[in-house]
Amino acid sequence: MVSIIIPFNKGEHFLADCFESLKRQTFKEFEVVLVTPPSCEGAEAVIEKYHSFIEIRRIKSGKEGVGCLRNLGISEAMGEYVYFLDADDYLYDDSLEKLIGELESSDIDFVFGTKYTTYFRYKAYFTLEHPYEDKEMAVRDKKDKKYKPLYYKPRFSEDVNIDSLSKKQLNEYHKDAVLGRLAALRDGLGAISALHIMIKKDSILKRALAFDEEVMLYCDLLFVAGLLSSGVKGHYVRDSYYVKRLHNDPEHYPSIKQLEAEDRFDQMLKAYDNAMKKADGESMLAAALADHLVNYYVYTFNHKLFKNRNDEEMRRRFERLKEEAVSLPEKYYNNLKGYKKRSVNVLREGTVSKACHFVFWFLGKRKFQSFLKNPKVLGTFLYFNLFTKLPMRNNYVFLESFRGKAYSDSPKYIYEYLAKNYPGKYKYIWVFDSVAGKTLPYGGVKVKRFGIKYMYYLAVSKYMVLNVRQPGYFIKRPGNVFLETWHGTPLKRLVFDQEEVTSASPMYKHQFYVQSRLWDYLISPNDFSTGAFESAFMFEREKIVPCGYPRNDILYTHNNKNDIDKIKKRLGIPLDKLLILYAPTWRDDEYFDKGKYKFSLKLDLNEMKDRLGDKYAVILRTHYYISNSIDTKGLEGFVYNESEYDDISELYLISDILITDYSSVFFDYANLKRPMLFFTYDLEKYRDMLRGFYLDIENDVPGPLLFTTDEVIDAIKNIDEINKKYEERYKIFYDRFCHLDDGNASKRICDIVFDL
Repeated sequence: MVSIIIPFNKGEHFLADCFESLKRQTFKEFEVVLVTPPSCEGAEAVIEKYHSFIEIRRIKSGKEGVGCLRNLGISEAMGEYVYFLDADDYLYDDSLEKLIGELESSDIDFVFGTKYTTYFRYKAYFTLEHPYEDKEMAVRDKKDKKYKPLYYKPRFSEDVNIDSLSKKQLNEYHKDAVLGRLAALRDGLGAISALHIMIKKDSILKRALAFDEEVMLYCDLLFVAGLLSSGVKGHYVRDSYYVKRLHNDPEHYPSIKQLEAEDRFDQMLKAYDNAMKKADGESMLAAALADHLVNYYVYTFNHKLFKNRNDEEMRRRFERLKEEAVSLPEKYYNNLKGYKKRSVNVLREGTVSKACHFVFWFLGKRKFQSFLKNPKVLGTFLYFNLFTKLPMRNNYVFLESFRGKAYSDSPKYIYEYLAKNYPGKYKYIWVFDSVAGKTLPYGGVKVKRFGIKYMYYLAVSKYMVLNVRQPGYFIKRPGNVFLETWHGTPLKRLVFDQEEVTSASPMYKHQFYVQSRLWDYLISPNDFSTGAFESAFMFEREKIVPCGYPRNDILYTHNNKNDIDKIKKRLGIPLDKLLILYAPTWRDDEYFDKGKYKFSLKLDLNEMKDRLGDKYAVILRTHYYISNSIDTKGLEGFVYNESEYDDISELYLISDILITDYSSVFFDYANLKRPMLFFTYDLEKYRDMLRGFYLDIENDVPGPLLFTTDEVIDAIKNIDEINKKYEERYKIFYDRFCHLDDGNASKRICDIVFDL
């Protein structure tokens, strides 16, 4: 029998996924030893749900710390074999079967397999990531970032003389080397882990292998060092897969690596010293451990030291690292070369000032080269080192909409209100991806996003008006006033109301939290959004201003035939057409790379053209994330692709019917009280797996949910019947979500923010 040792503290949704993967294991002869500290939260409900499927013994510890919990788990284990699994991770269905099969068929003491990393939960990982059937390809494919395993290209091997190999040979030789895969990774010492190792319990007891209870953050180091230095035999089982689930919500559910610990540095060195005591000073294990520490100094610490060279704590840490550098294994030290060797020599023989001088010239050369390659680097350098030191301009208003993609949304209407009603009072700086062809009706400065002028105005402007997040490096100076308008009433769950982020930056939640702390005001279009923003953004209600959306003012002030015809003429759309606005949103799981999305159009526009005839025309408006991914060739005269058109509010005005899916556009469009259809062909997937909704979409939205092009066409042809059927629901919806909009939202927010 195998005893699976799982330490658990908090995060029952993680534990449920872990248990679900154990429930589905093809190998069944195991027990779960769930070890919990005194601070444990939420284990009971998950145990109750799964105890009839898997054998679970909960052991309550009187101590905190993963090392203590795992050691207690080993002492309580009843199985012949012990396996280490974290409560926030999960396994492929045959992972245990592959390990136990190898362990029982060979004269060895332990086995371990391949690790993948993901931010997805169990169900989403196996549904959305579409794991390779050929797992070997997944291991080798460097281009596919989703499938980069933790263990690859080991640099040390337990059965080869590394002095006799070239660097290339070393990388290619014996890729299944136990030492190479367990201890010789390029990541830090914290990457050395006992997870996904199955070992005979007798081997643990005979060699007194234990996790380090003196440290919390690096407790695995002692166990793995003891394992690799004790002469036990192990095999790597390549096709046994373990999924390491990373945490994207460190505010609520931090992983051990994300915990704030002032003594993290001292814990690292303590764990390193304890592990080194297990290793023969001239062994490859000692060289591997030393390489981790040297990499930390060379590529991380000395850069921080340069930036904080007058900090006493950094100086103390430098002296501690100097002690370690002097005692590096001589064989390892002699094999160092190049920049790494020079850095270590400065550390061993020099002072803080010499180390900083060395780094200054190295970084200075790299910085100069980056200036030549990328002007943005120069702008950022000037922003931090010069522009933020200049006096703030109290009449400068810095405006940006959708990261510079358009002159639109609430920033546009705030700008036009201020410029029209308070001429000469402010200087306006508008940010664009490209300033070519851009015009501003009341004048102002147009700057290219991330250019040097952009960096200057970002630093000196008093007022910031944006509808998405600001750059992560933005420094809020004393006197800055930051107005975040946001860009829609949320149907889809946002940020901290999402269990996970299936695209964008994996650390999106943490980044959002840090950036939103700098907002002074956040506009809310209705009472519903006020509550949603408070929850989703972890934002103070006192800073949320329920005033309606400035971008919706036009729906009240320009809702007349004369203004509508002007927009149609500008777009070249015949005045006699009934216009259908199709405005779908993007899908979290359809993307090329972080922040780069694709979209597959499921609505058959050719079929619509054939069956609707000349009476109708379609205005296509996709989300700004995917505005370049739709091809409408052959549909000229019927489809007008206005995805690049700056202001969607003007498209609302000229449209007679809206077709959307899960986009927030229907909340704004409802101000016009015109019919809406919802093309929700992937409702179950989007609602239950990708995002989740704040509303009961099947009962709350003011129009029918349609799943095929035929249903959409039939609804358009019978739009009068649709209007009657949803009349009462539409009224309820309007009262709930449009009660603040009346054409004066711009005035209300400007009176507050600009003290007018």
